[in-house]
Amino acid sequence: MASNPTSTGSGRLGVAKTRKLFIDGAFVRSESGRTFATPGPSGNEVNVAMASRKDVRDAVSAARRCLPAWSGLTAYNRGQILYRMAEMIESRSLEFAELVAVREGCTVAEAKGRVEMSVDRWVWYAGWTDKLGNLAASVNPVAGPYFNFSLPVPTGVVAVFAPASLLGITSVLASTVAAGNVAILVAEERGSLVSTSLAEAVATSDFPAGAVNVLTGIQDELVETVSSHRGIDGLDISGLAPELRVASESAASSSVKRVFSESVVEWTEPPSVSRVLAFVEVKTVWHPIGI
Repeated sequence: MASNPTSTGSGRLGVAKTRKLFIDGAFVRSESGRTFATPGPSGNEVNVAMASRKDVRDAVSAARRCLPAWSGLTAYNRGQILYRMAEMIESRSLEFAELVAVREGCTVAEAKGRVEMSVDRWVWYAGWTDKLGNLAASVNPVAGPYFNFSLPVPTGVVAVFAPASLLGITSVLASTVAAGNVAILVAEERGSLVSTSLAEAVATSDFPAGAVNVLTGIQDELVETVSSHRGIDGLDISGLAPELRVASESAASSSVKRVFSESVVEWTEPPSVSRVLAFVEVKTVWHPIGI
């Protein structure tokens, strides 16, 4: 399906752009070759790649390869990369504001305020990366000549079903990667342009390839494939419609995934560290006391 060409105002036609998937640090077309059209900020239709089951498998493979590198970074380094994301979004604030205005039906001025909130939210989650140890770790009292430590570790590969708003996408993605998880963001159809623009920011923000993967398409088609994939360790289904949440939980049960869901979400509310802790495991280590 071809995009409708648009005039640049100089007597020539603009270059039609197809928004691609973002897998393993590269922008790729869907394996199926399918696309769908969505309204762009200039009133024209923009083509967006439609992910297939093969694309889901590719994204999972890329995420698993990257997991040791991303989770192995120091918390300080992860925080710096999340902060870099905030810088990248702020540097493209007008572009994001135009997309948000079209998607959320508000003025560009109002949209700029929502973009600023998204920038602040990336900074907020960046600040939590090196504080999780203080919050979730402990030295446990035990009977015997041992030290007993509980330490937070990331769940692993987490698939995030994103809402349509920039602030919502930021909330579910930043909280997931802040703890050292790698993410597969499954965009909501109406938020596809925002999600692919966010992927362009990821590509220039020092994330290692595969730490964040972005799939666009029809969530109804992808829910079962993503939720049942045994290479995925956790699911955030807060961005799904209620009926799709039921389908996702059912598909996830076969591999006993960790599933996180907030039934009623108002993304403009202050962020919560509970989102970060949703995909943190607590590992307990015993160590003998030396003499």
